[in-house]
Amino acid sequence: MSRLGNIGGRLHRGEISLNFVGRQKLWYSISGLILVISVVSLLTLGLNFGVEFKGGTVFQFPSKPGTTTSDARSAVEDSGVVKEDPIVQKTGTGWRVQTESLTSAQVTKVQETVQHKFGLAKPDDVSPQSVGASWGKDVSQKALQGLIIFLIVIIIYLSIAFEWRMAVAALIALAHDILITIGVYSLVQFEVTPSSVVGLLTILGYSLYDTVVVFDKVRENTRPLLTTRSMTYSQAANLGLNQTLVRSINTSVIALLPVSGLLFIGAGVMGAGTLKDLALVLFVGMLAGAYSSICIATPILADLQERQQKYRELAQKVRSKAGSAKRKSRAANAESAAKAADDGPESEPQDTVPGEETTDATTPVGAGIRLVQQGPRQQPRRTGSKGHPSGKKKR
Repeated sequence: MSRLGNIGGRLHRGEISLNFVGRQKLWYSISGLILVISVVSLLTLGLNFGVEFKGGTVFQFPSKPGTTTSDARSAVEDSGVVKEDPIVQKTGTGWRVQTESLTSAQVTKVQETVQHKFGLAKPDDVSPQSVGASWGKDVSQKALQGLIIFLIVIIIYLSIAFEWRMAVAALIALAHDILITIGVYSLVQFEVTPSSVVGLLTILGYSLYDTVVVFDKVRENTRPLLTTRSMTYSQAANLGLNQTLVRSINTSVIALLPVSGLLFIGAGVMGAGTLKDLALVLFVGMLAGAYSSICIATPILADLQERQQKYRELAQKVRSKAGSAKRKSRAANAESAAKAADDGPESEPQDTVPGEETTDATTPVGAGIRLVQQGPRQQPRRTGSKGHPSGKKKR
């Protein structure tokens, strides 16, 4: 964690930077692919609405060792009164089977068949419940009304506190998160319940919160740009995004940990089926919200702002200043290299062979060269005064 803190500090100071805004085409391509898959799934598979939305009859009964989903489905279908395919869910120690709306006589027939198939003591061990579609419709209408009011308030607040371009970028990120979450529900065919709708409204607030935190830092960095002209709007926005990156990651991880426990342990391992619809929408929505607040909202904001004339002129001046600085740097490097080349031969020592004398350009050819005789000297031997070789005396 200390290493992550060090990285966060360096990101905040601008010592290192991850170019999120500069790679907006990559993020747009990834999001576009996911959105296309979500839309295709919605058009082909659709959503698996729960009994609260379309009405029907729900049977709950205890399980016995060794029974499977197919056994529970067959027990209900063998009654001969169910026309549509029942939806079967495991609920801890029992089964939950959803069918279309049945009459009282048909409900009794299903109870007797399930009692016989599962060896239950009495038909009342199979608990029926009839649900009308009106309640689910009321929940959906109220949720839609709440969503519309929520979006209107958000647009007004962001337009006043920040500016309308930030409001547009935030709303695009919200629509991105909603569509991805609904698409995942369609792909996995989880049952859509009122809890799912509540979870969907919850992730909107979470996603927007993370986006507003990033936008606040971007606004702080971009406010003096037109005066200092030190960087472009995209560069300042990317700096603000890097300065809040570690905070966004930490917030997302902390929020996802308990939701992951609900989804994978509560619903997956313990079989709490009533939790998985809420846990899935929270998990997918928070994950999509963390991604959109970093990779979608800020790049969209930068694209919208760079369309303004003042920021286009700022970008041209910054690029011109950067190009001039590069040219001056290259000229200085070339001058230093030329000076080093001129001074190089005088300062570099020459390699000489031991025993030889060096000459310069003013020394005549052959001067200073010592001739060494090759082989024995062909001269008569010198003798001393007494006929002995010189230097030796007869003893």
